[in-house]
Amino acid sequence: MCRMSNEQDGGTTVVGQGEFRYEPLPGWDQLPEGWNYGEVVGAATDSSGNLYAFNRSEHPVIVYSSDGSFLGSWGEGQFQRPHGIWITGDDVIWLTDDHGHVIHRYTTDGQREQTLGTAGICSDTGVVDMNYLTITQPGGPFNLPTNLAVAPDGRLFITDGYGNCRIHRFSPEGEYEISWGSPGDGDGEFHLPHGIDVSSDGTVFACDRENSRLQLFDADGGFIESWTDVARPCEVFIDSDDVVYVAELGWHAGLSDQRFDQTGGRVSIFNRSGELLSRFGGGANPYQPGDFAAPHDIWVDGNGDIYTSEVIASAAVPKGLVEADCPTLQKFRRL
Repeated sequence: MCRMSNEQDGGTTVVGQGEFRYEPLPGWDQLPEGWNYGEVVGAATDSSGNLYAFNRSEHPVIVYSSDGSFLGSWGEGQFQRPHGIWITGDDVIWLTDDHGHVIHRYTTDGQREQTLGTAGICSDTGVVDMNYLTITQPGGPFNLPTNLAVAPDGRLFITDGYGNCRIHRFSPEGEYEISWGSPGDGDGEFHLPHGIDVSSDGTVFACDRENSRLQLFDADGGFIESWTDVARPCEVFIDSDDVVYVAELGWHAGLSDQRFDQTGGRVSIFNRSGELLSRFGGGANPYQPGDFAAPHDIWVDGNGDIYTSEVIASAAVPKGLVEADCPTLQKFRRL
């Protein structure tokens, strides 16, 4: 069993356990003077190790080198509300605009190449005011989509989302194929499908956030199992060794009023069989490097370093957990 840890190692803060121990790097990102993030909703690295911070400011995509040097920004004026990011091994960038009901494909220099969905047009699910409990029936793509992942075979899997209760599969070329899911808490049902990734054997891992579980499916939507040792998972990342990293919102922040316990925002790391390998955070002090207020996204680069982003302004500040100056982007160097 793993205990969450945040210890000092010769004056350096160390989080995690076993083979998955990390040094938080506060202040790593060199944001230009006078700029702010609003909040970072997702972060991902390209093949060169550059980090793309997708955020809710007037500069929605801010790019850094691996050492945190500012490289530029793009995407100004192109999103209703940024929500999720995915970068493929050949540097295709997918950006989810939940309020726009679309997902855009970009180059690394910000050229838009493709759009899934129609801007401003959503499917009919009966949802009222983004409240997943008001969804009366599943709909097609999209109604407030949340995230996209690209499978090893190139197919696209999308969680949909705040206004829907489905996973959609598209071909590598972006042609719609199938959907699955309905509102509820049974196998294959969802209350806010929020994050997604696909393991090397094609198993789809979906963050069923308000049911506080990961659901695993085959590529055609066949239910396999659920993992429940998580606290409102927002996003999942699976590395090349099939290690599973989960960003958990916890029960302190966000829209849910159905339950409150002592579990705050945290990161959990599992092996492919669901055995817990490492865990850190917990929400006791979100200003402390290595702790969290509202984890929303997680990414692991080629060096094994972790990047987390948090929805501070929308999920933590309204609950009185932190002030707006709480860090919204963290990097953790693997030891």
